[in-house]
Amino acid sequence: MELEKFSYDNKIVKYFTIASIVFGVVAMLAGLTAAIQLFYPAFNFDLQYTTFGRVRPLHTNAVIFAFVGNAMFAGVYYSMQRLLKTRMFNDLLSWIHFWGWQLIILAAAITLPMGFTTSKEYAELEWPIDIAITLIWVIFGINMIGTIIKRRERHMYVAIWFYIATFVTVAVLHVVNSMEIPVTLFKSYSWYAGVQDALVQWWYGHNAVAFFLTTPFLGIMYYYLPKAANRPVYSYRLSIIHFWSLIFIYIWAGPHHLLYTSLPDWAQSLGVVFSIMLIAPSWGGMLNGLLTLRGAWDRVREDPVLKFMVVAVTAYGMATFEGPMLSLKNVSAIAHYTDWIVAHVHVGGLGWNGFLIFGMFYWLVPKMWKTELFSRNLANTHFWLGTLGIIFYALPLYIAGITQASMWKQFDAEGFLVYKNFLETVVQILPMYMLRAVGGSLYLIGVFIMIYNLIKTAGIGSFVSDEEAEAPALEKKEITGGHWHSVLERKPVIFTALSLVAILIGGIIEMVPTFLIKSNVPTIASVKPYTPLELFGRDIYIREGCNNCHSQMIRPFRSETERYGEYSKAGEFVYDHPFLWGSKRTGPDLAREGVGKLKKSDSWHFYHMLDPAQVSEGSIMPPYPWLFEQSIDQGLTASKINALRTVGVPYPDGYEESANNDLQAQAKTITDNLAAEDIEISGDAEIIALIAYLQRLGKDITVKD
Repeated sequence: MELEKFSYDNKIVKYFTIASIVFGVVAMLAGLTAAIQLFYPAFNFDLQYTTFGRVRPLHTNAVIFAFVGNAMFAGVYYSMQRLLKTRMFNDLLSWIHFWGWQLIILAAAITLPMGFTTSKEYAELEWPIDIAITLIWVIFGINMIGTIIKRRERHMYVAIWFYIATFVTVAVLHVVNSMEIPVTLFKSYSWYAGVQDALVQWWYGHNAVAFFLTTPFLGIMYYYLPKAANRPVYSYRLSIIHFWSLIFIYIWAGPHHLLYTSLPDWAQSLGVVFSIMLIAPSWGGMLNGLLTLRGAWDRVREDPVLKFMVVAVTAYGMATFEGPMLSLKNVSAIAHYTDWIVAHVHVGGLGWNGFLIFGMFYWLVPKMWKTELFSRNLANTHFWLGTLGIIFYALPLYIAGITQASMWKQFDAEGFLVYKNFLETVVQILPMYMLRAVGGSLYLIGVFIMIYNLIKTAGIGSFVSDEEAEAPALEKKEITGGHWHSVLERKPVIFTALSLVAILIGGIIEMVPTFLIKSNVPTIASVKPYTPLELFGRDIYIREGCNNCHSQMIRPFRSETERYGEYSKAGEFVYDHPFLWGSKRTGPDLAREGVGKLKKSDSWHFYHMLDPAQVSEGSIMPPYPWLFEQSIDQGLTASKINALRTVGVPYPDGYEESANNDLQAQAKTITDNLAAEDIEISGDAEIIALIAYLQRLGKDITVKD
């Protein structure tokens, strides 16, 4: 049979690898900065661009899309060409993808610290960047599907299945969750409100973890682990069961992030059921990876690549067991809003994604530079530093999480809360936050050792930009028979369509009833839209990332209703674009901040934002002095009102013409209250708008005192 000569494109893999490493360091430095700020608030350097509320989304986006994303593309571009025995479909598309993705990352790195955010976790980027992400993702998809279609290998190996599922699912997730109405170039409001917005966001948020941080890396595991171990994948049949069950079940599990919230009970229950079912396919994948090493375990002692990959797959197994356990309602009641969740996420992020990426890079770079790894000892040192880093990161946060939950829920013999002041719980866990920063530092030092090792490896080698290869052309005749799945693998377009159907079913069944059946979100007549001044205050709250530390969702537990007031109702949030329920309580819940026993004076909020530690001794919240110097732009009032009316908020027709009159009247009331306590400040200062919003919280329904 005549062989066709062609070449693999290593240059694009090299560039994605370099980008991943560079942005990985930036992402981890941002994470370390945020970690230090939690016990040393002054580490924001008195700048509004580096507060925890702005650095935290910068960190998560940089890790997910810059570090992990670029590494994913490096792994996909290298493995796909070799599995399909062809060069990528189009070199120009590869480079448009690369540079487009880096520009998106740069745009995120600029806009997030500036406070341009939608506030939706892992989807904080504003609408122009969302459009750019869509376009670049489509280019990646065209390049990938085109490569599959022009392949010389009839059989589509398991890694390719996971790459296909990643492409179609991330496209659906991103487009649906990013539906928003623009106000300005850097400001938009979510198309969805309240309960629906929360459901869509966590359908996206959970499955961003599933289909950006998991499925492509399972594909990478299925290629690089057998290559590094020089062993075939343990079981083809297990990989089939693993793939189809995983992509079908995963998409249903999002509601487990919203247990005991105002989400309808049936949706919560669906999320729990499918989360528990997830253990089976997840562990099927883990076992398929670990059993691939049968006969090669003796090499794990010596080979740093295998060391990293074994711990990565083990961390995947741990995280995918813990995730379903956390989705049980009785466990979620303890763990949710605590640092337990942060520990869980980082076992997956640092262990599964980070270690698999490091193992892949240690394997890839010598291959592309045609040499041996410069130093196994340095790679092993990196491995142990990274492992210690994960332990020092996760264990203190597990302790912190259990401590938080225990203190929040503790009652004395007379039935009163033992720790009434939220700050009492914060002070107790500060040592754990310090240890977490130590763990992050160890992990980062390991990364710097890897960078040195890889640079030296490249220095002693010679990079092969276009790697020569040859393979027979794909036969044109249709081959029938064989295993049913191998027949399906010969039809990539049908395979892609079936993957799309598999991931659409769960999302449709969960979301459509929530949107169309009104009883899922019972309305409350007393709930009214935000006033113009409150709207500006809410947007400032979003800009500063306050919902990274404060929740606005009181669960129906006695410990929470005693501490915060009446539990939250679905109908309270019908005008919340976006929802602000939060996912972590570094500070107290604010859902009833403006009413009942939690209500504070305007001057308290004024001084609290000016210097939190002076008002609340021991507070780890930073000061916000710029709120007293910056003014709201009343020229945007009409645009905000019109945009929200478009998505269903019932502002009267023409109200935008007189809205500023109401804004100024409400601002005057607050400034008069402050003046009575000898505080002079302009009515258009941002702090006035923020006070108006905080004083509004909880006022729409009757609250128990």
